[in-house]
Amino acid sequence: MKTLDANKKKNVQNETLDGALEQAGAVLAQQLKEMPLISQTPIDLSKVKIEPLFEDMVDFDTFSKSDFRVVKVKDCAAVPKSKKLLQFTLDDGSGQDRIILSGIHEYYEPEELIGKTCVAIVNLPPRKMMGIDSCGMLISAVYEYDGREGLNLLMVDDRIPAGAKLY
Repeated sequence: MKTLDANKKKNVQNETLDGALEQAGAVLAQQLKEMPLISQTPIDLSKVKIEPLFEDMVDFDTFSKSDFRVVKVKDCAAVPKSKKLLQFTLDDGSGQDRIILSGIHEYYEPEELIGKTCVAIVNLPPRKMMGIDSCGMLISAVYEYDGREGLNLLMVDDRIPAGAKLY
């Protein structure tokens, strides 16, 4: 049998939790308002700075050795003990999952990338990062905007199948 106070305590706890969640939601909403979203804000091109083009030319044979493929993000998670790295599990059209690590956590949360269609170079030798082999590199656009680095992961039309080769 419950005491009469048990329901009172439960209601007080629920009210406290509801209040804390409401306050956290308000703080998050305010932070989102203050966060400049380049993709939703008209870009002032006078504030954009990009790296200069390479002066060295690459011959066509060297370029054609790079294997750029469309990949589908099957899963994405933050790498434990890393502030920057995200671990992607990708469908590259080969029938086997491909793992690629990318230092873009400052710009994206893992859950917002699941299901996206991206571009990767898939014939780089594996590179161990935080004890995990990264087998390729996702392609991003990097620039400076108003003194801050900007980065956009290259995402393409979802109708393009995994494994499609880019030329």
